[in-house]
Amino acid sequence: MPKFWLLSIISVLCMVFKVAPLAASESATTVSATCERVAEEASRRTGVPISVLKAISLTETGKKIDGKLRPWPWTVNMEGAGHWFDTLDEARAYVFKEFKRGARSFDVGCFQINYKWHNQHFSSIDEMFDPLANALYAAKFLAELYDEKGSWNGAAGAYHSRTKEYAERYSARFAELRQRFLASDGAEGMVAMNDAAWTGAPQTATQPMQTDIPEIPDIVAAMNAPTAPRRPPRVNTYPLLQRSGTAAPPLGAAPGASLFALSLNKGEGN
Repeated sequence: MPKFWLLSIISVLCMVFKVAPLAASESATTVSATCERVAEEASRRTGVPISVLKAISLTETGKKIDGKLRPWPWTVNMEGAGHWFDTLDEARAYVFKEFKRGARSFDVGCFQINYKWHNQHFSSIDEMFDPLANALYAAKFLAELYDEKGSWNGAAGAYHSRTKEYAERYSARFAELRQRFLASDGAEGMVAMNDAAWTGAPQTATQPMQTDIPEIPDIVAAMNAPTAPRRPPRVNTYPLLQRSGTAAPPLGAAPGASLFALSLNKGEGN
């Protein structure tokens, strides 16, 4: 083979091996951006600050992409073990397989919604995996926790755990990551960003958030005071969270160790 052609082939092969990792990296960045986009949309619809939602998603599902911590939509926490799948289909297949063997403890999606406590507000596990439905529900949950705790740091801690030690550790990490996104809130979000000024009322630029979203279960009352009175459920007419028919959802879960706790144990950084 002439030397010229040999050099040409080597050059082409070098380009292929150089471009392939770059393409994979770009694809991973695109997937990661899914969580960021739905956080922005959920903020627009509910008035929960963008910085709060992005920081929660990153704290819950962050993985290293090109050396930077980014959120990941196809994340599953199964019985305390975190898994980051390349595709939605892989994540779904894993959850269904584990459910068949008897697993009932898993959180899914950009905001790691727990199936046991929140499945009744979704039509199926597939809808829980839907990034926008996942984000909207998380925003509603955080708004209610804000009303209870009086600050976004407090709401973030309660989102993670009702145990003070764990909540405080989580809220400290949340506050650190939130600094990255404060500029995203913009001038119009300054009131919502100000914990003292937040009233808990959802805000949008065009219309208030619908008030018929189903109530989130009172986890504290359920765990610490089983006989405490429960608020009657509202009629659910919210399209993204509306159950189809009356059949029970196909899957169930119980809370497990969070990915945040796992990442701390592994010593993962930013």
